[in-house]
Amino acid sequence: MSTTTRLLHCPPEDVFDVLSDGWSYATWVVGAARIRDVDRDWPSVGARIHHSVGAWPLLLSDTTSVEAVEEPHMLQLRARAWPTGEARIVIRCEPQGDATLVTIEEWAASGPAAKVPQGVLDPALHARNVEALKRLAYLAESRARRHDDSGGHGGVPKLRRPGSAADPRDEA
Repeated sequence: MSTTTRLLHCPPEDVFDVLSDGWSYATWVVGAARIRDVDRDWPSVGARIHHSVGAWPLLLSDTTSVEAVEEPHMLQLRARAWPTGEARIVIRCEPQGDATLVTIEEWAASGPAAKVPQGVLDPALHARNVEALKRLAYLAESRARRHDDSGGHGGVPKLRRPGSAADPRDEA
């Protein structure tokens, strides 16, 4: 299993806002070429993102589904990219003061990729997830700057509603 971590300078809610926007996955998930559709109830258990991976003209179209969710702290996914196989991904968001430690655990769950030795597969997954966490940080941290009323600009629409318990502006 590959494990990759990064400290993001924003609260878990801002990270989860990005994770909750299935249309943003092609922006931060390395290898995702495009999002074709997102189930309306994403990221509830069973909801799917319909994506394509690879580079044109060699694209594989498949889905990623939610297996478990504990908003805003954990999202467990099953990513399909047949004929290569399926991967299980667990994304954890742990508060660290004003920041969030984000951990991605990923491993081949089935198919031909599951037969590749961990010592070969893990370094490639880790390198990919280092870049994915960097991209996720850009999105989540820009969202946090937008929320602090300092004039920052974020690229992902806000999903939390003003007045909700998850809205950090209500704590002031």
